[in-house]
Amino acid sequence: MDVFKTFSIDAAHYLPGLPEGHKCGRLHGHSFRIEVHVTGPVEVNRGWVVDFADIKRSFAPLFEQLDHRCLNEIEGLANPTSENIARWIWKRLKPDLPGLSLIVVMETASAGCSFDGQDAGGAGGKI
Repeated sequence: MDVFKTFSIDAAHYLPGLPEGHKCGRLHGHSFRIEVHVTGPVEVNRGWVVDFADIKRSFAPLFEQLDHRCLNEIEGLANPTSENIARWIWKRLKPDLPGLSLIVVMETASAGCSFDGQDAGGAGGKI
């Protein structure tokens, strides 16, 4: 069973290394929607996979770091693309949420990414 909790953050960023004049290279903001998915068996006595309050508690320190900030100023987010934000969140949540299965980052209503721990980039394999 897969369950998820959704969080909203408002933050500014710019994407370095883009061609001159690219609109995303300028400082701009988004109302990001972040989904934290946890997968596992439904526990018989409680009837749930995980308490939604546990997901909220785990995400709370990240919310404080991200909300109403310039993401480029956060350690590990010098290039805060949706993909890099999703990996950044994954790395910080996985130790506290062993059933973590997916992070979804939506930067607009029609654009975003999902990350399941598989790093097809430079790290190779699970991160």
